[in-house]
Amino acid sequence: MAGGQDLNERSLYLLKTLVERYIQDGQPVGSRLLSKDPNLKLSPASIRNVMADLEEMGLIHSPHTSAGRVPTVSGYRLFVDSLLTVRPLASSELDQLQAGLHSDTETASDLLGKASKLLSDVTKMAGVVTLPRRESVSLRHIEFLPMSSTRLLVIFVTDTEEVHNKIIHTEKQFSPAELQQAANYLNSVFTGRSLAKIRELVVKDLEKDRHSVNQGMIDAVNMAQLAFAEQPNDDYVLSGETNLMGFSELSDMDRLKQLFEAFSQKRGVIHLLDQCLQADGVQIFIGEESGYSVFERCSLVTAPYSVNDEVVGVLGVIGPTRMAYEKVIPFVDVTAKLLGAALNPK
Repeated sequence: MAGGQDLNERSLYLLKTLVERYIQDGQPVGSRLLSKDPNLKLSPASIRNVMADLEEMGLIHSPHTSAGRVPTVSGYRLFVDSLLTVRPLASSELDQLQAGLHSDTETASDLLGKASKLLSDVTKMAGVVTLPRRESVSLRHIEFLPMSSTRLLVIFVTDTEEVHNKIIHTEKQFSPAELQQAANYLNSVFTGRSLAKIRELVVKDLEKDRHSVNQGMIDAVNMAQLAFAEQPNDDYVLSGETNLMGFSELSDMDRLKQLFEAFSQKRGVIHLLDQCLQADGVQIFIGEESGYSVFERCSLVTAPYSVNDEVVGVLGVIGPTRMAYEKVIPFVDVTAKLLGAALNPK
């Protein structure tokens, strides 16, 4: 990827102006249009020379036979990393986000859906929020109900007020009293701990305490191991995907079909979003940087959201590479912080 260190201030300003004009108008930018910028103070001939240098460096290119130029992925990357001025949200915009994520009577599912829709409504693109990673939430209560001789329904409630149901298969039959005893033991030991920590502790308990505790405790820990077995997190809430049909660069029917199929299948998109979980703040994939061919004309702007100071998921905006990054970035950043705050147990 080309870097800005080889460009002088004039060339960088020209690139910045070209990218901004292309984002605004969606049309290739020519030297005549750039020459009207009073801050450039260059003739069209000089501008053409600078544009030729930028093109040689792989920062801009000419689509088809047009006399104008458009940014490449490398050009967008240099623009986003070094030339972009991100504006803070206006107070009215912040009020809109805060009102949309008011959490007094909302469940976690409601808040995730609202965050996704807010991102879509504000940016007029697609908003996406991954569900909180189950291992990051904490246990509030667990109980077991018999389904048949060796099948049990596990019901557990987390600190995000979500109720989870899971059927497990056991090697022995348990009486209602034994199931109640197991639930009492697990609630006394594991309430308030994250599911990931519980998973770690039950393995240790089985290894360490098998010879020093009674059979009831061993049975309880065995059931906990089945109940909290790690499962892949493969779901997200998506809003406003039809907004993408309004962008000319994404309006090709075959391209749209591939994009919507990717949204439907989810796995590839989740893999991409999972890469953002450890990011420090906003992360941006531009075009082919995602490594996902259906996104080669899209950009993804993401930020992780946290509960109890632990990152549990990612939210973001999917749109064309020609998006108003200076507006999208702060919206994504602030929405992630507000969603985390709304999900934190009061």
